[in-house]
Amino acid sequence: MSQDWQLSELLTNLHGDVQHQLGTVRKSFQHPVIKGDGTENVWIELFNQYLPKRYRASRAFVVDSNNQFSDQMDVVIFDRQYSPLIFHYAEQLIIPAESVYAVFEVKQTLNKKYLEKAQEHVQSVRKLHRTNLPVPHAGGTYPPRPLKPILGGILTLENAIQTETLQKHLEPSGDPDSDLSMGCAADNCFFFKDLDRHQMVIKEHAKATTAFLFELLSQLQKCATVPMIDIHAYGKWL
Repeated sequence: MSQDWQLSELLTNLHGDVQHQLGTVRKSFQHPVIKGDGTENVWIELFNQYLPKRYRASRAFVVDSNNQFSDQMDVVIFDRQYSPLIFHYAEQLIIPAESVYAVFEVKQTLNKKYLEKAQEHVQSVRKLHRTNLPVPHAGGTYPPRPLKPILGGILTLENAIQTETLQKHLEPSGDPDSDLSMGCAADNCFFFKDLDRHQMVIKEHAKATTAFLFELLSQLQKCATVPMIDIHAYGKWL
């Protein structure tokens, strides 16, 4: 049976819809805080609509079992299938470090200043302690899985950096906790760390948002499942 649909057209429409929403927020809201919140909501809605239901995206803080907190993150992608502790306090969401897959800074423009701000915020999450218990199963117990690095990046509407300059800004800093894993400027490019080749890849793309979403899905698949949280490590603060 023939179809009138084309996959290429569906993906083009997805990219156009997200870019239109981001552009509308930028043009419609003059107050910087309202504009920022609107832009964050577009990305959050995109992830919640297209990522598998085991993932959830939200603006949030991250906490560890040592009572240490991250900066407020514009977008946190976290596990919602196996995470027993998600805190709501004074209209703020607080997520245990073990439940976090990825964190992103959201800005209007990709530039050096905001790259550095993203690195600071990502570092505040990655430096947190994560517990990691053995995993029981029907035949016994699996040992704790090695902790996978938390993905960290930046999401913007437009790019103001030449590719060669961006490549330099994304080079390893000497502190792995602050190095960005991936990012997207919706108008023309996305980037990601190729773990097989151990290098940052920057790709200019007419449908950068959709291409980035596909790469994010691939990176999340490689992360597999979050570690098994030690509930008692948090319970000691009761």
